[in-house]
Amino acid sequence: MRILFTGESLKGYLYPIIAVYEKLKKLADESNFDSLEVMLISSKSHFLQEMLEGTEIPYKVIQAAKQRNSFSPLIFIDFFKFIIGFFQSIIHIFNYMPDVIFSKGGHVSLPVIIVGWIFRIPILIHESDAVASPMDKFMFRFAKKVAVSFSDSKEIYVSPKVFFSGNPTISFITQGNKEKSMKNFVLNKEKPIIFIMAGSKGAEEINNLVLEILPDLLKGYQIIHQCGIVNYDKVKSIVEKMNIPNLNDYHLFPFFRERAGDAYAACDLVISRAGANTVAEIMTVGKPSILIPLASAISDKQKKNAFHYSESGAAILLSEKNLKPHLLLNVIHEIFQSHLKTIEMQRAARRLAHPEAARKIAEEIIKIAK
Repeated sequence: MRILFTGESLKGYLYPIIAVYEKLKKLADESNFDSLEVMLISSKSHFLQEMLEGTEIPYKVIQAAKQRNSFSPLIFIDFFKFIIGFFQSIIHIFNYMPDVIFSKGGHVSLPVIIVGWIFRIPILIHESDAVASPMDKFMFRFAKKVAVSFSDSKEIYVSPKVFFSGNPTISFITQGNKEKSMKNFVLNKEKPIIFIMAGSKGAEEINNLVLEILPDLLKGYQIIHQCGIVNYDKVKSIVEKMNIPNLNDYHLFPFFRERAGDAYAACDLVISRAGANTVAEIMTVGKPSILIPLASAISDKQKKNAFHYSESGAAILLSEKNLKPHLLLNVIHEIFQSHLKTIEMQRAARRLAHPEAARKIAEEIIKIAK
């Protein structure tokens, strides 16, 4: 059985793919498959090899156009990138000829899906977000099955090809131990711990907010700050010049892989963007969260994701456009001032978790392949 994965070379796309791959391997062992072969087609990025480390997933890189919110002269360059990616996809898919294509979406998936459809290869697409973008909806036309992460995604849930799976989360996020994690991060039990995630690329808006209120934050909290690989040196330099008394309680990192599980285990609150995969991780580990959706996200996906979780009481939604440093600080204080509130948010998060999502998708892939 040959499975072709495709998705952007970012955490939100690759981690669900890895989660499904882990379940496929497990199901293959349980069912005594003759063989299981996989390959990934993704876009070029310095994150790609690092995030795939230890998975043994071979990969090919193709040119990928960008999906843009508004008109730009770069659209013409994107068109030629798409054409190049299309012919690269033909070569890779013809040489590999999989039984099933599993797509996590993103602009790199479009040529792969079209070529797969031309070759009559069955395609399963996973939609992470509460709402599908126009490009996602276009790709659904070529799919045999579409898995969705939100059971109330009404606008794409009407087709018989659509089924609810939840959002697959990678296994290591639940494998952290609180006591060991606190020891590894050199944390103590005296002050609450906040895990701030700015994403693999690094969200400058979140980083800037954190830096503005960092002296006040460190008076009452310990901080694990994942600022993004691109921004690490800049953030580190700024913090070193701030001359803050409690700097031992601030722990800065460019990017986490396995250690994300330790950070989740150690923390009492998560502050993050509202990418579907990240929020699914937060729900899976059952942590209260403050979600700051990316204002420029296509189809306003992140805001709709965050609204779903905040409406259920698992998270607090803060708009990036109107967010001031003191407002973020006040919301953090309010959460920690009420022990009952944190417990209610934890329970709400766990109710929204779908730990079997990866298995559901893996089982559907196998069913289609057979």
